[in-house]
Order: sequence, then C-alpha cells, then structure tokens
Amino acid sequence: MMAISLHDAPFNPWALITQHQEAHLAPGSYGATASFVGTMRDFNEGQTVTALFLEHYPGMSEKQLHHIQDEAMKKWEVLDVFIAHRIGEISIAEPIVVTAVWAPHRAAAFEANRFLMEALKTRAPFWKKETHANKSRWVDQNTPG
Repeated sequence: MMAISLHDAPFNPWALITQHQEAHLAPGSYGATASFVGTMRDFNEGQTVTALFLEHYPGMSEKQLHHIQDEAMKKWEVLDVFIAHRIGEISIAEPIVVTAVWAPHRAAAFEANRFLMEALKTRAPFWKKETHANKSRWVDQNTPG
C-alpha cells in the first residue's frame, strides 16, 4: 500500500513512518526499512535563509509523487513506499520531506529510497521561495545531493 501525503503544518516524520508501517506492513514481512528526512536548513548558496515557502500545484503534485513511487516499485524488489512532503510556510529545523521504503533486503531499500529523493528533487512539481534578511527569491534549482 503505497502512500503519499502533503502537509501544510509541521509533522513528526518518525511518527508518520511508524503509523504507515503499523497500518500496512505485517511484522516479519520485510527485512529492511530505509528512510530519509530532509530538514529546513538556515542557509542556501552562501546566504542565510530565515524561512521557506513551498508552493505546489494540487492534483499535479500528487500525480507525480504516485508516478515516482510506481517507478521505485517496478525497478526494485520493494514491498512498500511512503512519501510525506510539506507545503506552505516552513520554518528553520522543520522536516520538509520524509521517504521510507520497506524491502526484503537492504540493497533494494537503500537504492529505492535514494531514487525517491533524487526524483523528488528533480521531477516533483514544488517551487521554493526563500526568505533572506530583507528580501525573498524563488529558487531556480535544487542543491545537488
């Protein structure tokens, strides 16, 4: 049962992973879980960042996230894939994204989870507006992995 969720308020990534795992995966049905949590940092490209606004296109965002999940499920032997992503105003140190992959073995879990994050950074329709000391700007490109 793949799942995605978009959140316009702070979330606890570990609680989301645990809730999904308990609801959708039988104990003993997987041998590996790989997860990633991306957190709002206070710098980007040599500038101090004080806040972030993450814009998205409702409907299009979810469709693309499901497509990314489907690709991971087809490419690796994985049992389940989970993505949660923030939208709206995000403060320093708040989680922005969490991904998790459950698989029989660690290699598939690690590889599929890395794929999820790289695909999210390059293909998901989210637009970032950073706030700096006295100005704001839309981010042209994501930072490299």
